[in-house]
Amino acid sequence: MADARRIAAAYLHPWDLAALVDEVALVVSELVTNAVRYGGGLPVGLRVHVPDGALRVEVRDGSPVPARMRLVDEEAESGRGLCLVAALAREWGVSPDGRTTWCALDIPPPSGRLS
Repeated sequence: MADARRIAAAYLHPWDLAALVDEVALVVSELVTNAVRYGGGLPVGLRVHVPDGALRVEVRDGSPVPARMRLVDEEAESGRGLCLVAALAREWGVSPDGRTTWCALDIPPPSGRLS
């Protein structure tokens, strides 16, 4: 998971989106963990891009079983990953084929730098 977080963070700096490093690290960690845990041993792919004014993180595991949010009790030690993603992201979802789970994060306004 650490490699995936580092790769995602590396994309943010050239795009001047360092303000999102913490949020992106968390959603990447959760989405990649789910892909590894539930993807049936299939290769996991990570894509980070900026379409339509939002930062989009996509994790593909190749399994047709779509990710789903679970209800867990307060004593559970796992099962909250997609709840965390949903709390941080503007939106999240699963591709129609079930193989890619994605989320979109709002891009913060520029920090008032002079052009």
